[in-house]
Amino acid sequence: MAAGWFGRRSKAKAMESVPEGIATKCGGCGEIIFAKDLDRNMQVCLKCGHHHRLSARARLAITVDEESLVEYDQDLVPGDPLAFPDYLAKQAAAEAKSGLRDAMVTGIATIDGLPVSIGAADFAFMGGSMGSVVGEKVARAMERGVEKRLPVVIFSASGGARMQEGLVALMQMAKTSAAVARLQAAGLPFISVLTDPTTGGVFASYASLGDLILAEPGAIVGFAGRRVGNQDLGTHLPANFQSSEFQLEHGMVDRIVPRKDMRPTLAYLLSFLSPEETHGR
Repeated sequence: MAAGWFGRRSKAKAMESVPEGIATKCGGCGEIIFAKDLDRNMQVCLKCGHHHRLSARARLAITVDEESLVEYDQDLVPGDPLAFPDYLAKQAAAEAKSGLRDAMVTGIATIDGLPVSIGAADFAFMGGSMGSVVGEKVARAMERGVEKRLPVVIFSASGGARMQEGLVALMQMAKTSAAVARLQAAGLPFISVLTDPTTGGVFASYASLGDLILAEPGAIVGFAGRRVGNQDLGTHLPANFQSSEFQLEHGMVDRIVPRKDMRPTLAYLLSFLSPEETHGR
């Protein structure tokens, strides 16, 4: 017992002495990992396989062909329709933290040579919450798919609708869902990828409407989390409730794909889902 206690203490002491940015503590197993090793492994723990969150740009960098991304709608910025207290200050802080003007990056790129309209959410910008800008960028990504006859891939990471925009944020659920319906009516595929976390209004709208729904291992996926569910139902929900594994068991996810396999999996799916005219573009 004493050896274990001193072992944990010495590890914590060692972590305190490591300069910031050199190493980090795994959110899954608590192991201390060198940052360069974590980067080389796509921010996945080498010991327990815990998938740490990625920024939107890092996500796209490991997914699309090098230098193939043409970003769209970079100039869209959120307003303050309700004059919500401190909202503009929070936007500025989120922009400084993430380097983005809102929580979604979209554009056109290729994956293994196949063109795709693609988007990735960034949890670092106000929890990836969906307000007017995120909803508009998702809808435009779908519309570009229709216009250019391209499949659409969206990586979600969100706590839900952005409360500072009230009904304007909630309206994005209907808008993005309608955009998905137009894409599907045009006979074009939508692959939705759920990462940690995908919850609230994002999960209840476009993120759950993919023709194929993939998820990363261990991601929190669902409308409300286990703690809220326990309070509402007055019971004890399963330990894995609202995880990607739970959703797979209950038919809400088609496949759980480890991060290292995501790019080849998407390339394989696009190779037979993409319209024939896009092959060889």
